Amino acid sequence: MTDDDEGGPDDVNDTSDDAEREREAADRLHGLLGVPPSHGNEVRVLRNGKEIFPAMLDAIRSADRSIDFCTFVYWSGDIAIEFAEALTSAAKRRLRVRVLLDAAGARRIDDHLIEDMRDAGCEVRWFRPFLDGKIPELSEANRRTHRKILVCDNEIGFCGGVGIADEWDGDARNENEWRDTHLALRGPVVAGLCAAFIDNWADQQDDGFHPRAEHSVDLTEVGSTTCFVVRGAAETGASDVWRMMMSLISLADERLRIATAYFNPDDHIRNELIEAVERGVDVTVLVPGEHADKRFIQISGEEEYQTLLDAGVDIRTYETSMMHAKVITVDGHVATVGSTNFNQRSMQHDEEANVVIVDTDIVAVLDRHLDDDLTDSVLLDPERWARRSLVQKTAEKVTAVVDKWL
Repeated sequence: MTDDDEGGPDDVNDTSDDAEREREAADRLHGLLGVPPSHGNEVRVLRNGKEIFPAMLDAIRSADRSIDFCTFVYWSGDIAIEFAEALTSAAKRRLRVRVLLDAAGARRIDDHLIEDMRDAGCEVRWFRPFLDGKIPELSEANRRTHRKILVCDNEIGFCGGVGIADEWDGDARNENEWRDTHLALRGPVVAGLCAAFIDNWADQQDDGFHPRAEHSVDLTEVGSTTCFVVRGAAETGASDVWRMMMSLISLADERLRIATAYFNPDDHIRNELIEAVERGVDVTVLVPGEHADKRFIQISGEEEYQTLLDAGVDIRTYETSMMHAKVITVDGHVATVGSTNFNQRSMQHDEEANVVIVDTDIVAVLDRHLDDDLTDSVLLDPERWARRSLVQKTAEKVTAVVDKWL
């Protein structure tokens, strides 16, 4: 090591300052969220299907005891077949394999994949099916599980935004390869992901939870990252993920970055973003551009653009492919990744799961990825947006009628 490579007093101070900021942020979040932090975790950031799918499939193929898998999207295609084959193979190895599919989001799965998994011994369930017996369960039609959780052997867990479909395969090089972020986690935080899975697995099922049959989680510390697992539930009033969003915005003193597939905040969160700008925070919101998969939902969020742009919020549209990641970073040392979009549907009507990370090094990775995304985005100009067409403005007003469900 040369003299130039040796850490000096400034490096020590920087490290000490980061540790103090992380401790303060973790304590603050503990009080605001009512969720205790788990320490000593290993967190790996996975960007796009190119990294996400191999990591998940490797964990499934390497498991020797159990696999718990919950997803909103499970469609058709090559990657859907590959996951089904991996899960089927695991069941044939006599692992306990539980697969939970949302009855709305996963309705496009090929029937033969369900049959193959069940024939091999996988327990496959639909979350809140519309036809459960002879009577349609219409009262539950709007309350879905949007969680994306995979836990193998209760030792490694995955959480983020990716669905099981070919749309996510690749590396977001073009409009056919969606942009997304997932986390691979080891350590005590896995217990929170296990609980989030069981919470949905046992929903409306008399035989969904047998505590003595559940495997224990090894709580040994394997890394240095502090994490919180925050679960959102379809409920009346403020959900836990809504409180998480409000808390993260309130923590920002310097920079707040938000990447989301669907943007439709309620008035409280919109005002919290504006207050952040007013206290000097650089606020950037990254949303899908021309490759948005649901134009109607996109228009609903666009109604809020003018107010936020005029207040000084930077809104950018990602133009390479569909932006499906759900990532928020705060001041370079706090972040969240999960299934929760920055919209009212996620915060009021869906079951969600997010991991909040307090670790400067991990957040730096997420920020670097967002830096790359921002180079492929277009900054909206407030004056130009104000001159948008009458057709666009009318469409925004129409969607406003139902925006609390979007």
